[in-house]
Amino acid sequence: MQNLPKDKKIIIFDGVCNLCDASVQKIIKHDSKDIFRFVASQSTLGQEIINYLGIDTTKTDSIILYQPGVAYYYKAEAALEIAKDLGGIFVFGALISWLPNTILNSVYDYVARNRYKWYGTKESCMVPTKEILNKFLA
Repeated sequence: MQNLPKDKKIIIFDGVCNLCDASVQKIIKHDSKDIFRFVASQSTLGQEIINYLGIDTTKTDSIILYQPGVAYYYKAEAALEIAKDLGGIFVFGALISWLPNTILNSVYDYVARNRYKWYGTKESCMVPTKEILNKFLA
């Protein structure tokens, strides 16, 4: 865990999910302040971070936003934190943060449960291009 960048926020995502991949691509495109780094939950490092945080993946199948030494977020809260950091039009998505977490997470869980059926999966995690390779942790 010592090798993680302390000045970046780490997004742990489902590397075989098409919806998750599209979301990562959108975040990379709009991350003009170079805030985020990415790691697939299926990777060794992704599993190490998840275990370090003590997140039970049998109870939550979610995106995780981790700020080393500060905090971590998952489910709807992670998505809202990411939207706030991206700024611009994404701030409008963060406006729903006044809703109770139980409601937000219920909607999040519904989409998460159906994401493979609706968006499909990949055979393996995405291999980043040279242009975005520095955004991914190994």
